[in-house]
Amino acid sequence: MTTKPPSSVRAAEESALEKIAYACAAEIPTAEPHDNDRLGYNLWRYLSLRRDSLEFAVRSAGAHLRISEEEAIERIRQALRGRGVSV
Repeated sequence: MTTKPPSSVRAAEESALEKIAYACAAEIPTAEPHDNDRLGYNLWRYLSLRRDSLEFAVRSAGAHLRISEEEAIERIRQALRGRGVSV
């Protein structure tokens, strides 16, 4: 039996929307780690599609936040602006 080496993975650039979305979500305190993943995914959808508002993206994530929703939205907005993304 032979085994093959794993496929190489190329990391996304720092300016990629995925990196920005998940980095912003990681800054928000949540009850569980998967809450940050869901929040990051919804932020990525918001950034890539721009159909709904940032508030809707945070609400639709259904994350159990340890801070108020308004404070989370404001922190995300500031983090996006700090990374050069217009909100």
